[in-house]
Amino acid sequence: MSNSKLLGITLHFLKVMTRIGLISDTHNYLDEAVFRHFEQCDEIWHAGDFGTSAISDRLKAFKPLKGVYGNIDGLDIRSQFPEKLRWQCEEVDVFMTHIGGYPGKYAPIVKEEFKIKAPQLFICGHSHILKIMYDEKFKCLHMNPGAAGNQGWHKVRTLVRFSIDGRDIKDCEVIELGGTRSLGAMG
Repeated sequence: MSNSKLLGITLHFLKVMTRIGLISDTHNYLDEAVFRHFEQCDEIWHAGDFGTSAISDRLKAFKPLKGVYGNIDGLDIRSQFPEKLRWQCEEVDVFMTHIGGYPGKYAPIVKEEFKIKAPQLFICGHSHILKIMYDEKFKCLHMNPGAAGNQGWHKVRTLVRFSIDGRDIKDCEVIELGGTRSLGAMG
């Protein structure tokens, strides 16, 4: 066996899992604590409503970033990120969109996607409500990390951190960033 093939095999076994930092609804506010909480993550996934490209640029400069645009995002974000995104992370089929609903109350765009094939992991934002629940009907884990920004009616800003190890989604942690500065209308 050549050294290059041996090295490839060795590197394959060294990768244990993918650590994900999940964020949504930053609304053009990015708490510096996000960088500390996501320091050990391999990737950051943003479920929409970045605010401006300044937010996505800072996240991209820190870690590889996947994301979707949200209803408040302008052309600067919409030109970089799709409305919906489907990909494979290790052996897990992931689907993400901003306005998605939750088990039993999915948005039309999600229902259409699930008719084709339900993912193993469905991620959305928009509601500013942290929610992680298993959908028994579709055999799918639903995650909404809540809102990390200051705009909206939520009282506590939140993030989610978890790992994907082969087919397993595990080590899920909810991180509270603290309260919002204002409790104005969602923007």
